[in-house]
Amino acid sequence: MKQKTKKKNTTWRDWAKMLVIMALYIWFLAWVGAWWGLIIVPFIFDAYITKKIPWSWWKELENPVTRTIMSWVDAIVFALVAVYFVNIYFFQNYTIPSSSLEKSLLVGDYLFVSKMSYGPRVPQTPLHLPLVQHTLPNGMKSYLDWIQWDYKRVSPKPVKLNDIVVFNYPSGDTVVANPRYQAADYYGLCYGYGYQILASGNAQMPDPDSLDAYQRRQFYDAVFALGRSYITQNKQEFGELLWRPADRRENYVKRCVGLPGQTLEIRDRVIYLDGKPNKEPDNVQYNYHVKLTGGRDLPENLARELGLANDDLYGPGGFHQTGVLPLTAEAKAQLSQHKDIVESIAIVSDASTAELYPLNGNTGWTRDNYGPIWIPKKGESIDLTLDNLPIYERPIRIYEGNDLDVDPDGTIRINGQPATSYTFRMDYYWMMGDNRHNSADSRYWGFVPEDHVVGKPIIVWLSTDKDRGWGDGHIRWQRLFRWVENMN
Repeated sequence: MKQKTKKKNTTWRDWAKMLVIMALYIWFLAWVGAWWGLIIVPFIFDAYITKKIPWSWWKELENPVTRTIMSWVDAIVFALVAVYFVNIYFFQNYTIPSSSLEKSLLVGDYLFVSKMSYGPRVPQTPLHLPLVQHTLPNGMKSYLDWIQWDYKRVSPKPVKLNDIVVFNYPSGDTVVANPRYQAADYYGLCYGYGYQILASGNAQMPDPDSLDAYQRRQFYDAVFALGRSYITQNKQEFGELLWRPADRRENYVKRCVGLPGQTLEIRDRVIYLDGKPNKEPDNVQYNYHVKLTGGRDLPENLARELGLANDDLYGPGGFHQTGVLPLTAEAKAQLSQHKDIVESIAIVSDASTAELYPLNGNTGWTRDNYGPIWIPKKGESIDLTLDNLPIYERPIRIYEGNDLDVDPDGTIRINGQPATSYTFRMDYYWMMGDNRHNSADSRYWGFVPEDHVVGKPIIVWLSTDKDRGWGDGHIRWQRLFRWVENMN
């Protein structure tokens, strides 16, 4: 294949471009504090001035087909690199996948998420493909974990109370390979199967209240070990166990209802912070038992007026199965006016303590009456006991990377040393959905560490309704280009 030869002269425009690019690049290195990136400076200089390296060799080929192909490859590589840096340091697109934040954010809302709001994270897993969180369409990982960088945030800013926040799912450090089970919490799976195995073996289940703190710990550890063993021994069903770095875990979006250092308690569904009630979002909603007169069905036009999705009516656990509807205060008042078809509306009171955080605790808390629980704050300490250890063990062990053990005499050891207290190295947050009875949130998997915070949704740039066709309101025009902070 012949190649044209052309003399490459340096012009004042080349110098000007080089100086602008160099200045921007050095500013970027200073901003992120990554001075090792100076090794790229000679290559930038060569690309514009010395031109010793044939960066665009393909432009001088005689074969037009090859030139066309290589021009597309060049454009695609440039686009991927640009998207990589934009997604990491500035903003990314996010789609609302579930109803946990309704009616503030709706399923089908497309958001621009600002990385600048809390300071962009330097990637902990730098070797990854842009636009893919953790898995390629063929099921392979979209990242290589050969290199793991320590957590670092550029120009960090604190999360504010009641902010809507995108973050990495804290409990997603371990998942099973089978996609069928990846939506389920791995730790919840282990405990769930552990209890089933105990029950199927006719083992006598001890009453946790009758055990002391160390005995309860042994019991919960045994349940978890049974479930984990079942999962690992049934690879055909579950697949291999996978570990995901913090920045490659699933993206979640919730509202921050508790800040570092605050004591949070939920009493009769109301969130209290340090003893004072926190303002509820205007669109907060709860589940209600709705009884219609004469076995009537809910009219379609009324369901639309109330903002109910087909899943609320016909999905698993929906109204047609359970008689339960998720309603905001406004929707409840509107439905109550239809006395011709509505016999009664009563809020769902939940006394269940199952599957709540901590899974290895014996708190007696429910999703409507939870806590009090102190949210860890960087630099502050807490006295450790066997009673509160289940609450703070995961931050100490998993998020902050310590070895933690308990001796038979009840002595807590951190990194081999006896410990009666612990000082946290990160801030933590408490995240909950506005759809309070239909949200998998901190009540189920605990604190969100600061190194899991991704960014803040700024604007809804597109919103689609999967229950409606293109000619019947599929695009929610009234939500386009609305600021998220105005939807609280």
